[in-house]
Amino acid sequence: MNETSAEQHTDTRELLPTATASRTRAAVRELVRPYRGLAAGGFAVMIAATAVGLLVQPLLGRIVDMVADQRPAGDLTLPVVLLILVALVHGGTTSLGLTLISRLGETVLAQLRERFVEKALRLPLEQVEKAGAGDLTARVTRDVSVVGEAVRSALPELARSLLAILLTLVAMAALDWRFLVATLLAVPIQASTARWYVRHAVPLYARQRIATGAQQQQLLDTIAGAGTVRAFRIEEQHTARVTRRSSAAVELKMRGIRLVLDFYNRLHVAEYLGLTAVLVTGFLLVRADSVSIGTATAAALYFHSLFTPVNSALVLLDDAQSATASLARLVGVADEVVPEPVPAARAQATPRGPGTEPDGTVTVIGIDHEYVPGQPVLQNVDLTLRAGERVALVGPSGAGKTTLAKLIAGVHRPTSGSVHLTGTRSRDDGLPVALVTQETHVFAGPLADDLRLAHADATDDELRTALTAVEAIDWVEALPDGLDTVVGDGGHRLTSAQVQQLALARLMLADPPVAVLDEATAEAGSTGARLLEKAAGRAVEGRTALVVAHRLTQAATADRIVVMEGGRIVESGTHDELRAGSGPYASLWQAWSGTRSATDKAPTSSTGTATDTTTVEADD
Repeated sequence: MNETSAEQHTDTRELLPTATASRTRAAVRELVRPYRGLAAGGFAVMIAATAVGLLVQPLLGRIVDMVADQRPAGDLTLPVVLLILVALVHGGTTSLGLTLISRLGETVLAQLRERFVEKALRLPLEQVEKAGAGDLTARVTRDVSVVGEAVRSALPELARSLLAILLTLVAMAALDWRFLVATLLAVPIQASTARWYVRHAVPLYARQRIATGAQQQQLLDTIAGAGTVRAFRIEEQHTARVTRRSSAAVELKMRGIRLVLDFYNRLHVAEYLGLTAVLVTGFLLVRADSVSIGTATAAALYFHSLFTPVNSALVLLDDAQSATASLARLVGVADEVVPEPVPAARAQATPRGPGTEPDGTVTVIGIDHEYVPGQPVLQNVDLTLRAGERVALVGPSGAGKTTLAKLIAGVHRPTSGSVHLTGTRSRDDGLPVALVTQETHVFAGPLADDLRLAHADATDDELRTALTAVEAIDWVEALPDGLDTVVGDGGHRLTSAQVQQLALARLMLADPPVAVLDEATAEAGSTGARLLEKAAGRAVEGRTALVVAHRLTQAATADRIVVMEGGRIVESGTHDELRAGSGPYASLWQAWSGTRSATDKAPTSSTGTATDTTTVEADD
């Protein structure tokens, strides 16, 4: 793929869904509904705290009037004591209210995270592949972080600010309605500023999220393919791609900063206009003996106290818009309707009965599949795997082997056609079809816990039995802490062959009736070639097995061999039958035999093992 097509591919990715604004609001209401009591309590305490805090300005105005009237100093004792009490009560109730609102926000966020993770884990692999891992990664990391920060700081502060604004306006009207009118002169500028900001911020932050996802996707692609990048000396091209993605993200970030600066400038104009109006109104009312100097002072202090909550509320629009954009992306995934996370075969499982096939029979009927419309990968594939039969799938690269394996395993769902599984025998109603590939992940933690992913209640003896079957017990017991040895990130490093042995041990512990092995022994190109193939053979004993054969030695030992070319099955039969014929398999075997003869004569490596060139490509 050249650079231009690579860029176009990134730009045309089918990103994961983003919820609409109305759906996002509805989702928040659904999440908050079970905690209405906590929400009501938190806001009631915040209202009380704000109301108590508004007593400060009248008390200060009373002190001003006392001073203007030249009252004795002792008369100031009561209002000063009341100011202290107001401060104490206001601080305590505000702390309690913010705690309750923060608890509400964290609880709701936890629920959203759980829904998001549940759906994200169940998304069809092909959907994630179309969107790119960067899109999902950005939502799991950046978007969750933005929403979490908003819940911890922005939500409580916004609630307090809005309450302070509302109650302060009521208090100013109580002093004199004309003070309220003067205050409201600033509202048109503030409202227009808010509308202007929202109109520009919403699409800008949405574009920022997309640009960040594209940037992360490009970084993942470049890092994951670092070996290939170096091999083909295309470091500069990939660096340029990363730079372009990063530059686009930075440019959008700078536009956001400029937008915020303009936002602040407009707010300052509103503040100065409103304060001037209140001071002029106070001067005129005092001169007309309509209010006292203390009342005018209280009104000015009320308006000045509005600076902080108004600015906070409007500034929090920045965080709110950013968080809303992130929240919409999380809700979009959380709301996604995904198929059941079990193979299509299980959804159409046929109960055992008179005249039916034995448990574990897989029937593929008329399968067609396309990743890109108009570009078929599989065409009219019919295949039956008899119960207990081990079938090897071979063919040239791009023949459709891996795609067929994933369809049978339920990773993808066919464009048309169906997959049927007779019988539902499996441990604890677990998945009837298990897929093992060469891309096995070892989770961080004790090795025993990693194995128990396949069977949570397995005893140590059962774990050892499975490890023994796949020839792994010796090296496991040689680990520093045996089954309790911490593996995965930050733990004991395992070789690729050992990781594959763990995958095969998991398969045995899961005990499915049908197993699909897609290049599960591809690491057999190393010294552990025979060991892994032997372990794979034991792991599928007694099961129906489809093996995407990385080596013809695997195919030769299978009960039946299915040959694919161009998305179709072109041959099927035993090793001896196909080898004796004149079809594709016979040609593959002849080429393999000639290569092996040359390999047997080739110099051995430093470990004493001849370089192995007898693989049959299985990557689709």
